[in-house]
Amino acid sequence: MASEAAITGVQPSPGGESLESHLSAVRERMARAADRSRRDIGGILLLAVTKVFPASAIQQAYALGLRDFGENYVQEFEDKAPAVAGLEGARFHLIGHLQSNKSRKAAELFQVVQTVDSAKLARRLNEAASAMQVMLEVKLSPEEAKKGAAAAELPELIAAVRECPHLDLRGLMTMPPWSDDPEASRLYFRRLRELAERHGLAGLSMGMSHDLETAIEEGSTCVRVGTALFGKRKTKA
Repeated sequence: MASEAAITGVQPSPGGESLESHLSAVRERMARAADRSRRDIGGILLLAVTKVFPASAIQQAYALGLRDFGENYVQEFEDKAPAVAGLEGARFHLIGHLQSNKSRKAAELFQVVQTVDSAKLARRLNEAASAMQVMLEVKLSPEEAKKGAAAAELPELIAAVRECPHLDLRGLMTMPPWSDDPEASRLYFRRLRELAERHGLAGLSMGMSHDLETAIEEGSTCVRVGTALFGKRKTKA
């Protein structure tokens, strides 16, 4: 019988733990963080990030009860989509940068786009989609490689999205600078929460495998978890 790694492309941890055990561990981490923060765990979505992994990884996670999956690239998910089209109730989130010229294809493939960062992109998605949930990506990091709208641009961008009848604005998303120290993300998460509160938005997509506890403590409603579930991703050749 083929190994789990051969079937899913997942590199198992040194102890050989299964996706099921990884999922249990992540949910336990989330629950502890929610308990410390006196928050309802039911209000925090676990978004399984399946970029670089094959469709079989999505199928396996779906069988374990996960329903929301995050992908970074339109073209990559386009290749996987036929294999997961029959997963009833599954929702696919685009969490990578989206160029406006790919908005029509994105609208066909995804139910949620978390990385809207311009009025132009919002209008393109509105034209292409019949109904789509969106989040606004905010650039809080000084790193040039990071994408997103500046905090000062949010009022105008929010107004533009709310003029799009086919878009349902759910909240804000950010990606802090990478650090091995999860506490290094706290100020960025807190800043995003403050911006969301100022603009009357409830959703906060922030936190990944290494800093999900910090994100939950700062109000995250969606943690984007890949490595802690599926293991380290294979490097593309």
